[in-house]
Amino acid sequence: MDKVLVDILGLSTNPASGGAYALILRELNGNRRLPIIIGASEAQSIALEMEGIKPPRPLTHDLMKNIIAAFGGELNDIVIDDLRDGTFYAKLNIDDRMIDSRPSDAIALAVRYGVQIYVAANVMDEAAFIPEDEEEEQPPSGSPPVSPAGAAQQPAMKLTKVEQLNRQLHEAIEKENYEKAAALRDEIRRLQPRE
Repeated sequence: MDKVLVDILGLSTNPASGGAYALILRELNGNRRLPIIIGASEAQSIALEMEGIKPPRPLTHDLMKNIIAAFGGELNDIVIDDLRDGTFYAKLNIDDRMIDSRPSDAIALAVRYGVQIYVAANVMDEAAFIPEDEEEEQPPSGSPPVSPAGAAQQPAMKLTKVEQLNRQLHEAIEKENYEKAAALRDEIRRLQPRE
């Protein structure tokens, strides 16, 4: 499986999301972003560990780390390896054994162990987006620049709709409305031709 190395770019909430948080992963050797919606307790667990705040008693993910250690195990890395029906799936690599996990739990353990976080390349291709300001800075690799005449040959209606959705996506991200951003990302994917 081809994997993409990522790190945590940010974690935020939106009052309209009903208590859910958006965890944004950033491609380390590229400019794509992957938003994943997670629950409040997992978000709190990740944030506390990233801030170096130790609660007086172990949280669930601290307990999981303690149990893994008690059995002589070690977390090597984690991978978000699948996306089905809008739900992400992950695996914990514990002593070269792959164990199913929710991405939020896997990431909460990854920050406790300080291990690398990967996303399967096909998941990144399907669900990630490039922030609009970074799209403008870098031309797409491997494709020649499109001349105005070449652009006129493409269906104008579809191109306009995708451009509008990309602008709305950028605005939703700036306003930290990640649920709307995820819905816009899905709509953009639906409108773009498949390879």
